[in-house]
Order: sequence, then structure tokens, then C-alpha cells
Amino acid sequence: MIQLPEAGHSALVPAGPQARSVDRLWDGMYGTSIVVFVLVVGFLLYAALRRRPSDGVPIEGQVSRMLTAVVIATGLTIAVLFCFLVLDISVGSALSRTPSGATRIEVTGHQWWWEVKYPGARPGDQVITANEIHLPVGRPVTIELRSEDVIHSFWPPSLTGKRDLIPGKVTTVSFEADRPGVYRGQCAEYCGHQHAKMAFLVVAEPADRFGAWLARQRDTAVTPADTLARRGRDVFVSTTCAMCHAIEGTPAGSHVGPDLTHLMSRHTIAAGTLPNTRGWRAGWVADPQSIKPGTKMPPSDLSAGDLQAVLAYLETLR
Repeated sequence: MIQLPEAGHSALVPAGPQARSVDRLWDGMYGTSIVVFVLVVGFLLYAALRRRPSDGVPIEGQVSRMLTAVVIATGLTIAVLFCFLVLDISVGSALSRTPSGATRIEVTGHQWWWEVKYPGARPGDQVITANEIHLPVGRPVTIELRSEDVIHSFWPPSLTGKRDLIPGKVTTVSFEADRPGVYRGQCAEYCGHQHAKMAFLVVAEPADRFGAWLARQRDTAVTPADTLARRGRDVFVSTTCAMCHAIEGTPAGSHVGPDLTHLMSRHTIAAGTLPNTRGWRAGWVADPQSIKPGTKMPPSDLSAGDLQAVLAYLETLR
């Protein structure tokens, strides 16, 4: 079964210093809004219920008092807004800083999934995965964001603010997680029919576990020992599957769709749409359009036997 995000999908449950600074700004704005609301309602009730003197007040005095009240209210409004302007700029500046020694990750948005790369010192050290970002706890990461088609927006709300992915432009966002967990992220800019099903997970884990995961991701796919799985590998590389997906160690080398070399190490498939279980994998391979209409992956024309063989092969990709 899928491991559910521990901190949820909420900007109100911060799990890192960047998200915490946004949360503090929000708390200040929310608290100030409550105070202003109470004051406005209080003055309205006072104006509606107070007893007016029977002899009346000269019109000049009423105008003077009203003018004084308007000037005071306007001054307080400007002061409050100016304070929040300064705080907002401060938080925005803190979120835009790129820390030294940060782990660099490249994330590319596609309709409707996320390609994730960990560059290496040598070409063979590069790791490519999809829809799941692993990072070490307590260490900053800098993510370089790109888009291959339309504008997307990268937003893991428990870890940092939003950052747009602009076609033809590289943007960056830096953050860190200060406790282990699985945190959900989402595309926050409408990008087409399946925008709502363009999610990702951020897996924050201790440095040693992150290092071990990264090392495993550099391995090529193993040759299956099972006869059915070997048949599935042959079907995969000889059909249209290999025209869109890559599996390191096999002739399949296309990156039109997600890299599947270590598919079974991921929590979800179809960009957070489905849990990574055999039943859902079967449904996705057979007819992705019924699950995510408009996705670039076409329905499969595999026979029942070939489908079962491919599923057996996919289960070896750990």
C-alpha cells in the first residue's frame, strides 16, 4: 500500500525553515485580520446602538470628529500594510537565497508528470527518476526548474513556497526539511486537462539512507531470473513501451515518458494519481486514458498473456 505523506499537503504544517517563515508571515496576517475585523464590528455596533444627545451636536463638530476618525483609521491602515510589505519582502528574499553546498536537483515539468534528475560528477553517475524527490534531512537542496511545454508551478507546501516553471527559462528554489517524512507536492499553476493529477512526493530521510538510495538508483536494471519476467522484458523492449520509456541496462532508452529503471522503489504511479500496486499498474498499462484522460500514454494493445508478463517484469525493477 502507498505510504501516505506524514505532514500532509498543507502550508500550515511546516517541516522546514522556509515553510516556517511563510507560516509565521501567515500567522501575523491572520492575527491582524482578526483584530481589524473585531475593531470594525465593534465600531459599527457602537455607532448603531449609542444614544445620541437630544440637543444635537453642531455640524462642524460632527465633521471634525469624523475627519479625525478617518485620518486615524487611514494612518493605521497604511502603517499595518507597510509593516506587512516589509515582512513580505523579507520572507521573499529569504526564500530566494541559494545556500552554499546545497544538493543540486533538476526537475522538469511535463504534461502531466515530473522528471527528476540528480546530476553526477561523471555521466554514469547521473540518476533519473520521476514524480518523487529524495533529499537528506537537515541539508539544503537547490532545485533547478524547467518546463518542456507550458507553465507549471512547483509547490511542496510543507517545505517551501511556490515557484513557477517557465518554458525556455531556468528558475530555482532552495529549501530543506528538518525532519524525516514523506511530503506531498502539487503543480499549482493550471497547465491543462490533468493539472489536478500532477502531484509529486518529497521523501526526506537521514543522510545515510539518502546516500544508499542514491547509490541504488545508479544501478542498471537486473536481468530477471523468472521465465515470465524475462518474457515481459522482451515484450517491453520490442513494443511501443520502449518508444517512450527508458530502462537502464536494456535497449529501451527513450525519455518521452518517465524512466522506469527503478519503478518499484516509488510510492505512486501516474504522478501521484495511483498507488504503486500490481492491480493499479495493470489498469494503468492497459488503459491509462480511462484513469487520466488526455495523458500522452496511449492505451495498450497487449494480449492478456503479454500484459501479465510485462507486469511481472516491472516488478523486478527495484
